[in-house]
Amino acid sequence: MEKQKKASSLDERINLITSHMFKQHKEHTRATENTKKMFEKLLHDLEEVTDKLKHCFEKRQLSLSSALCLIDADRSVGVINVLWNSLSFTTRGNTRPQALYRTEEAPLFTGRIIALNGNFYDASLDIQDQEYPDILECEVASLYVPADKTSPAVMKIKHLGDREILINQTDAPKEFLMRTIEVICGGGIYHEEFDPDEED
Repeated sequence: MEKQKKASSLDERINLITSHMFKQHKEHTRATENTKKMFEKLLHDLEEVTDKLKHCFEKRQLSLSSALCLIDADRSVGVINVLWNSLSFTTRGNTRPQALYRTEEAPLFTGRIIALNGNFYDASLDIQDQEYPDILECEVASLYVPADKTSPAVMKIKHLGDREILINQTDAPKEFLMRTIEVICGGGIYHEEFDPDEED
């Protein structure tokens, strides 16, 4: 009788674990599918925006190479160069269920598109073929894509902290692309200041 009780208790615990893991797996699979579709749209928008930038630069007597985009063969990374600025987008790292932590609401399992400051393929950035968390050193913003297509995507811009920008999933790829380009191109680069104490 005692053995039966223990077996039954073990079965219940195993069932709870598998139910919990299956739910996460299901959400992760749907979120990953949504993220792939959204990223594919973002890559299409990346080419369109690059063409528009080229034409605008050309009107200002700058070369067509003032704006360029590169998309890798497996379509998991897109890079845009706008004059001296580079911005990369990737979905790499969506390999397991991960939740977006939220202070006021329950964690949300999502896929993630990351915008990185710099060219993903530039060896000096030391981010090629890396996964989270190292890649996040260069993060500008992330777009979190939920499993439910009717729920809004959540954009978080790194320098704005925990602020969430909710965007419907139809408009999210282009809005995320444009906002991150505005963040990178709207800023400036400062000259490094020489500190004589560092020479000692």
